[in-house]
Amino acid sequence: MLDQLDPSERMRLVQFVCSFAWADLEIQPEERVFISRLIQRLELDEDEDLQVQQWLDRPPSPDDLDPTSIPAAHRRFFVEAIEGLIEADGEISEEEGESFAIFKQLLAD
Repeated sequence: MLDQLDPSERMRLVQFVCSFAWADLEIQPEERVFISRLIQRLELDEDEDLQVQQWLDRPPSPDDLDPTSIPAAHRRFFVEAIEGLIEADGEISEEEGESFAIFKQLLAD
């Protein structure tokens, strides 16, 4: 499924996932593990991995995150990856839940 994404779309996916990890202003260890596994599954290179580590130190800029720019054919991948992240620590914070609901609504429009 993820092999349908080109390299820029893979990075964009991880960028969105990292932004959701920051939704409650704290990245949990389980979320870091989830993102690490996602990086492996996406076969990101060293430079891409370095960028992801920067997003884990500081959230991606909201200006770079427009859910409506995600191609319709890939939206399911983004929703499933983000859903996996927010469920990774066994708790869905209010901020995560609200952000995810808005995200899905924007994709549906």
